[in-house]
Amino acid sequence: MKHAFVFPGQGSQFPGMGKAHYENSAFAKKLFEQANDILGFRISDVMFNGTEEDLRQTNVTQPAVFLHSIIAYRSIENASPDMVAGHSLGEFSALVANGTLSFDDALKLVSIRAGAMQKACTLTPSTMAAVLNLSDEKVEEVCAAVQAETGEVVVPANYNCPGQLVISGSLKGIEVACERMKAAGAKRALVLPVGGAFHSPLMLPAKEELKAAILSTDFHTPTCAVYQNVVARAVMDKEEIKQNLIDQLTGAVRWTQTIQAMIADGASRFTEAGPGKVLQGLVGKINKEMQVEGVS
Repeated sequence: MKHAFVFPGQGSQFPGMGKAHYENSAFAKKLFEQANDILGFRISDVMFNGTEEDLRQTNVTQPAVFLHSIIAYRSIENASPDMVAGHSLGEFSALVANGTLSFDDALKLVSIRAGAMQKACTLTPSTMAAVLNLSDEKVEEVCAAVQAETGEVVVPANYNCPGQLVISGSLKGIEVACERMKAAGAKRALVLPVGGAFHSPLMLPAKEELKAAILSTDFHTPTCAVYQNVVARAVMDKEEIKQNLIDQLTGAVRWTQTIQAMIADGASRFTEAGPGKVLQGLVGKINKEMQVEGVS
């Protein structure tokens, strides 16, 4: 009976997030104020009073979701994970939960990552799309064919659960791929309201900036394994954790494979810490026999 803790990524934000924590918990209030100081702006004000549009800005979304996740996790009495994982951005929250990164260092890295990704988005107009009810293999095949024929970038980006995969690429690449996915039998191929092609080669300009920041940050020996997005297996080595974090920016989030690996290694209970319930739903779709809960 191993207890896994998982942490959400971009997309789980909502107006008013964290306000109840701030008002009812001294330690949460302290973390919020610490984050405001580190970031150089009052992210708490945007989280509590901002609109959905305000919260959708990458440089706000990522630190907001990270901060909310860590406060939620630390509100759990005697939390003792046997293993951790995070979806995309959530990997930074996971690395705080298992002691690899301090809260301050992780928040600084999240802020640098968000800023670098935002800049990369402005360089090349790009987007992402959700593909439903098509096998992973078929999605991979269509993406490869579109790239080969058009020269446009389009790649699988998020393997969320069986039958739900997100693709990422140039505007033209995604447009052509969506048409092909529907023709191949996808129930839906829907362009998402995101600012750019996350987890694709189009994030390469952001990679160098994040790499420099990661290599100059102190990473500690983890208290338990982190199952990282790009390799979908347990990792304990600090240097490998760093490299996987860097590679994650342009590599796919292999969430289905990550959860399957955690289950194969003995996980039977999953707790999602952070805003929303997205990961609880995904874990349930990957293996309905798992005990799943959430702390928001």
